[in-house]
Amino acid sequence: MAVACAALAVAMLIGVSVGPAGLTLGQVAAALLVKLPWLPHLAVPPVAVIIVWQVRLPRVILGALVGAMLAGSGAAYQGVFHNPLADPYLLGVAAGGGLGATMIIVTGASATLLPPAAFAGAVVAVTLTYLLGSGTGRDANRTGGSAGAIVLAGVAVGTLLTAVQTYIQQEHSQSLQQIYSWILGGLSLASWSDVVLILPYATVAAAVLIAHRRLLDVLRIGETEAASLGVDVTRLRLTIVAAATLAAAAAVAVAGLIGFVGLIVPHTVRLTAGASYRVVVPVSMIGGAAFLVLADVVARTVQAPAEVPIGVITAAIGAPFFLFVLRSRRAQQDLA
Repeated sequence: MAVACAALAVAMLIGVSVGPAGLTLGQVAAALLVKLPWLPHLAVPPVAVIIVWQVRLPRVILGALVGAMLAGSGAAYQGVFHNPLADPYLLGVAAGGGLGATMIIVTGASATLLPPAAFAGAVVAVTLTYLLGSGTGRDANRTGGSAGAIVLAGVAVGTLLTAVQTYIQQEHSQSLQQIYSWILGGLSLASWSDVVLILPYATVAAAVLIAHRRLLDVLRIGETEAASLGVDVTRLRLTIVAAATLAAAAAVAVAGLIGFVGLIVPHTVRLTAGASYRVVVPVSMIGGAAFLVLADVVARTVQAPAEVPIGVITAAIGAPFFLFVLRSRRAQQDLA
């Protein structure tokens, strides 16, 4: 935990310090401290204060929140579905959010409607997935459906919504560049309003997931055994899925579709800190925040002054790294 917190602090310092304006570390530090009322007055150029507080800091904080939510929801999905390859988009969050955003873009509606539309699409998709996966009838009502059935329902719903989104894109080809720019994810337009928008969802989701992390360890022994110990498996699964979906949907709403964060970060935490979700969930959130902040630094500097979509960076880092860790003995044991 201490190592993860230190990594996050360093990542956020790098994120605030790096940029095209060429501010020195001293100017950045002074700009960060200048608004603290109990410090003596600091001589800081006004432009440095504006760059740090209105451009860099909201972007870094938003990136940390999005990374924490994606990694935390990924860890939760992996625990509740007994699959370390599960990610935050498993139950249709990406497809639903993408469809909601696409509909706003092609209709030419106000850009302020894009985050709520993406959020609503993601939540509706997961709700539909859960209802279909849970099934109907006496046995389904009693058990809440099997984890495998819910995952299969997620695949079906995601495929359907993606097909609808693709059709809409074909019918509005003039909007393809804007749609793909959103799909690939990014933090270039980050503002304090985005931070305020995601913060309540992130707080609630994180609190629920952390409060239930010990019960995820109970689920590791099997749902039947967990039920025999007095755990209401149906309610636990629904609670965790709801919280993880809330986190992932909020992240998608403000940053688009950013892949691999919710897959490789929890898996890496398990390889380095053990498989107990008592540790995996909180450390994944902290590690995910640090990872996405650093990925955003790469995205905005590797082709400066142009920016690379952050989803491209996370995929370029995540895919080879994930293939590498899969070769380790501990990874093979986790996947067994």
